[in-house]
Formats: sequence, C-alpha cells, structure tokens
Amino acid sequence: MACVQYYRTVKNGKTKLETRYFITSLSHEAQELSQSIRGHGSIENQLHWVLDVEFNEDSSRIRKDNAPENLAIIRHIALNLLKQDKTEKGSIRSKRNRSGWDNNYLLEILTNQ
Repeated sequence: MACVQYYRTVKNGKTKLETRYFITSLSHEAQELSQSIRGHGSIENQLHWVLDVEFNEDSSRIRKDNAPENLAIIRHIALNLLKQDKTEKGSIRSKRNRSGWDNNYLLEILTNQ
C-alpha cells in the first residue's frame, strides 16, 4: 500500500492538498511510485483526449440513469475497433467518417477483416 499526497490548483485558483492511496507491488521508493503514477495518468489523459476530440465526449448532454456509462462503453468499443483497422491509413476521424459513408467499410471494421 502506498500513500501519495500532492497539491492541485483548482479552477478558482486555490491550491488543494489531495491524498490518494494505491495498492501496489512496487517498492516504496518515491521515484518509482511517482513514475508509475504519472505514466498511468498520461495514458488516461491521452485516452480522454481522443474520446473528447473524436467523439465530442465532453459535450455530451446524456445524463439520465445508466446512459452515460453505456454510451462511454460504446465509444470505447468504437475507438478500439477503429484503432485495430489496418486496411486504411489515416486518422480515427477519417476512419469514423468513412465507416458512416461506406457500409462495406463499416462491415470490415465490425468484423475485423
């Protein structure tokens, strides 16, 4: 178990001390824990950025019941399918657009062929 404390500046400009606890098999060396935690945060931020840019996730107005979680799962599945496609070079956006225009390409994406 590891306890990590850090300062974070929130939107109103105030600095806030936050504490997080991690269950880990890493040694308790501060440097190693710090690198691992930052690396995980970087991966999460990259995924969120792609979902927001390509699927406009932050602008979603879906708020009722389980709908936000369900749509997030569908977006993740769609993103993973588009990333797995090696038949066409191009951005996620271009693959997404093409799959909306071309049913044969959409079928290739869905069947991973």
